[in-house]
Amino acid sequence: MKIAFLTSEFPHPKTGSSGGIGTSILNLSKGLSEAGHEVSILIYGQKEDEFFIENNISFYRIKNKKLKGFSRFLTQKKIQKLLNRLVKENKIEILEAPDWTGIMSNMHPKCPVVIRLNGSDTYFCHLDNRPVKFLNKHHEKKGLLNADALLSVSQYTADVTKELFSLYRNFTVIPNSIDIEKFSLEDTIEIQENTILYFGTLIRKKGLLELPLIFNEIYKKNSKAKLILIGRDSADIISGNASTWDMMQSLFDKEALQNVNYLGSVPYDKIKEYISSATVCIFPTFAEALPVSWIEAMAMKKAIVASNIGWATEVIEDNVNGFLVHPKNHNLFADRILELLDNQNLRNQFGVEARKTVEQKFSIEVVAKQSAEFYQKISKEKNQ
Repeated sequence: MKIAFLTSEFPHPKTGSSGGIGTSILNLSKGLSEAGHEVSILIYGQKEDEFFIENNISFYRIKNKKLKGFSRFLTQKKIQKLLNRLVKENKIEILEAPDWTGIMSNMHPKCPVVIRLNGSDTYFCHLDNRPVKFLNKHHEKKGLLNADALLSVSQYTADVTKELFSLYRNFTVIPNSIDIEKFSLEDTIEIQENTILYFGTLIRKKGLLELPLIFNEIYKKNSKAKLILIGRDSADIISGNASTWDMMQSLFDKEALQNVNYLGSVPYDKIKEYISSATVCIFPTFAEALPVSWIEAMAMKKAIVASNIGWATEVIEDNVNGFLVHPKNHNLFADRILELLDNQNLRNQFGVEARKTVEQKFSIEVVAKQSAEFYQKISKEKNQ
């Protein structure tokens, strides 16, 4: 098939910074391309228009239109014009787009459109208990209603989204994926004992304001414990503070803070080195759809302590391939981490089971096959 992805982010030197959605598209597009499908990536919000081909994938960088009050509409029409040209030239048969801020709300390209839920603004505002912008919710709902088919990376995200938008349509659940060959345990890298790793954006919704309070409890019982933080710092929407890291530092006990090392952003290809050397990986998040970071750590046979909210049980089975704890339960979260720091056999047991889970459910081969079959089904139904 000839499959296109529309996105505002993608992890490539030419296209700027990227989060989980871009990484998910990267992994899926690689799996589809390796399976013989033709893949195009359309990235809007770029500094210039450009076309290039890399690793058998076609890239279209799209510069947004700028006109006060009409920028969004004009950009959507520009994207639609490009899509329709590519359809006419037989370069695209089906398009997948994200739910975030409803980019497809005013577009009707001449090919089937699939919207995949990775978490809309409405969804994350709901999980954060903060108000959503009216226009964002309006465009997100319109985009979902306009789509020919709907996907979700987790059943939890599908169920919450249906309720928030009062939708009566069904979602097919196909999870995010990773390259399990790329994320395999590095035997040449020595594990640093008593090292706890968090990697991801430093932001309230990922539990980063709970993490200092959890680590304080750990340090009281194990003064050798070290916390490593990797990821981009971000502003805090609720307080207006420009730096979540600044807010975090004030929450650590003075002695515990001496054992905390914030490394900032690290190149994507280097992340696995830090995962390899960590004793335990932790993710005390409040808001996700289906976190790629968890799967990456699991693929590398790491013992994990993570949030028990919503989507979590679709990734981790508590006390089988990791521990699940509510991020607000600081003492229990700390005790689970301490248990793993002290018990290598349990860490190894969780790691083996975690890798098995990733191979069965989250590898790019498995997810690309599921996705391709879904695209073919929708394309066939649309063209009947």
